Amino acid sequence: MLSVCGIDVSYGAAWILKDVSLVVPDGAVVALLGRNGAGKSTTLKAIMGVVAPSRGTIAFDGRDLTRASPHAINRAGIAYVPEERRIFRDLTVDEHLAIAARARGWDAARIFGVFPALAPLRNRRGGLLSGGEQQMLAIARALATGPRLLLLDEPSQGLAPVVVDAVIASIEAMRGEGLAILLVEQNVGVALDVADRAAIIDQGAIVFDGTGTELRERADLQAGYLGVGT
Repeated sequence: MLSVCGIDVSYGAAWILKDVSLVVPDGAVVALLGRNGAGKSTTLKAIMGVVAPSRGTIAFDGRDLTRASPHAINRAGIAYVPEERRIFRDLTVDEHLAIAARARGWDAARIFGVFPALAPLRNRRGGLLSGGEQQMLAIARALATGPRLLLLDEPSQGLAPVVVDAVIASIEAMRGEGLAILLVEQNVGVALDVADRAAIIDQGAIVFDGTGTELRERADLQAGYLGVGT
């Protein structure tokens, strides 16, 4: 579904991504892992058109999106949930969903089927939601646009373990609905629990790309690039 081929991205004189290639198959969850500053979030921003690659191509369903604008990329079927969530403090849950809604998007019943904890909060303003509730709302708002591919940046960050479990359950539910997901996640165990495939990025370059099972069995890679067990 998504094909990223040999992209480079720089911020001024600093090169952030170097010849990055990865694929997200239709309906799969792919985890993009790496230490802080490795280039994970920049990869998502490049796919979403927030930053422009200086080299390489990004294609979705065979359509070249390398130089497309973020709103055109969203209309093509890709939605992005940034690490910062960017919830509007003064808008209710229902209002967040209403401003994002598209004809092809998920309706409220379908969204609350994945996030039942949001259903009784429909009239609560975003600024009064907990961190976990805001994360669920950020994902729900993205679903309202009707994506076929969801880019998730650090969805478990700063959340209590019980809330992380709920977010992970939502990822499994979305995959069950046929949605493909590219997941950036610092919590390696959480990512590998849900990922069909996994890639590791280090200093802006992909150093591993394989199945989640393969990475789970590679203690050397987890220790060397992800800090697991060190």
